[in-house]
Amino acid sequence: MKIAYLVNTYPRASHTFIRREIHALERIGFSVHRFAMRSDRRSLRDPEDKAEDERTEHVLERGRVVLILHAMLWYLTHPLRALRALRLALQMGRRARTTNKHLIYLAEAAWLARRCRELEIRHVHAHFGTNSATVACLCHALGGPRWSFTVHGPEEFDAPRALSLGSKIARAAFTVAVSSFGRSQLWRWARFDDRGRIKVVHCGIEPQRFPAPAPLPEKLRLVAVGRFSEQKGFSLLIEAVARAARQHPGLRLTLVGDGELRGEIEAMIEQQTLRRHITLTGWLDEAGVRAELRQAQALILPSFAEGLPMVVMEAMAAGRPVIATSIAGLPELVTPETGWLVPAGDAEALASAIGALAETPLPRLTEMGLAGRARVLARHDIDRETTKLALLIRGPS
Repeated sequence: MKIAYLVNTYPRASHTFIRREIHALERIGFSVHRFAMRSDRRSLRDPEDKAEDERTEHVLERGRVVLILHAMLWYLTHPLRALRALRLALQMGRRARTTNKHLIYLAEAAWLARRCRELEIRHVHAHFGTNSATVACLCHALGGPRWSFTVHGPEEFDAPRALSLGSKIARAAFTVAVSSFGRSQLWRWARFDDRGRIKVVHCGIEPQRFPAPAPLPEKLRLVAVGRFSEQKGFSLLIEAVARAARQHPGLRLTLVGDGELRGEIEAMIEQQTLRRHITLTGWLDEAGVRAELRQAQALILPSFAEGLPMVVMEAMAAGRPVIATSIAGLPELVTPETGWLVPAGDAEALASAIGALAETPLPRLTEMGLAGRARVLARHDIDRETTKLALLIRGPS
């Protein structure tokens, strides 16, 4: 079956889960054409991401004039569908107060519809309920193929009305949530009759990339991974490390990632005199992240908002306990047997969890890591989860 994946920006360092899902679909016989509006190639470090970038058709690289001309041609040859799609685009645009943007999305959708017809694509699956799902929805309204989308959160849950989530759920063949929590949030915006088409399919890991875990180090070393943005809570983590380091001067934290708040984070590290406790690495490829996990006693995730983070799955697969905030889908993965959950926004609770980790004997930490590994391998094997998605894409037999 020939299908397409549609993402706004692809590939990205933080979107390796999409790449894994595509590859898993290809392993079971799907032919997957990659569409993205734009590329993030300047920031790519992982050779696999670079290879994926070369396989992806980036729509906006065609140029505005080409897109408009092809859109006009599609509208002229499909006038009734064009009128319906225009009405839908205007409705969505009014909700979001971005009518002009939605007219651009309509032109992108016309390009996508034409390319899907040329390539004989039977289904489009979009990742994220934002503009990629908007384009897929408008593409279908223009006469394009059946479509679906995966919602991750938290961005989609911050603006469900502006994103027309309820309308998208109603028009999609099915909608995927990556956690039960995510599904519950989508239920809030879906009509009762549409709820049955909202399915949970977890993002997954490739178990073969996580052989038997390396022994836990004896030294108190933590690693945190993510974009330096408000929702990740790294400023709160620095405050928690400052508190914990008073009782545990050997504490070390490695921050893997980058983003718009890097300057603020570096300033906080200086103000708290934590340079000997905290190391910033920038973005690392998958091998680099796995190497940092091997050298850490635990992963720490201080987020204020999340979906279901891949890095938690990867840490658990590597046999590492997890300290995380008790938000979104995280309690579905992190349990008392595998780590510590703390209230979001509470630096003292985060510092206390670091202290509890420091005082836990190494054999017990090893048991927690192994329990986490067993849990994530049972729940998040990419091939098993992708098989669920494949059945949905194929549709009723």
